[in-house]
Amino acid sequence: MSKQELPVVSADDAGPGTAERCCPTLLAAPLDEDQAAELAPVFKALGDPVRLRLLSMIASRAGGEVCVCDLTPAFALSQPTISHHLKLLRQAGLIAAERRGTWVHYRLLPAATDRLAAVLTRPATDPAATS
Repeated sequence: MSKQELPVVSADDAGPGTAERCCPTLLAAPLDEDQAAELAPVFKALGDPVRLRLLSMIASRAGGEVCVCDLTPAFALSQPTISHHLKLLRQAGLIAAERRGTWVHYRLLPAATDRLAAVLTRPATDPAATS
């Protein structure tokens, strides 16, 4: 997987119409080559069941962050394997990490998941959206 990170839309850029400006929905217009190349690593990172579970555990955690020490016991995998999966989620721009002493704490980057949601959402004017 590429070590390229996705640009994350900052909170200052957020607002009405932000999703439409940065990421047109798949159903509104075909993705161009650059958009597809930018989104593919994110979907690839989410294509693994372990990484999808990790993202879900991080996103649903009360307080918005979780220590790697709390993630590892949920899997029948070694700590280095879990750290590798977390690294791939970080490289895809889905999570951020902060080292505190011995442990690393992870948090979701909501702008990244909002962007994916916007890409996969049907336009409001789509007649098929009501069926």
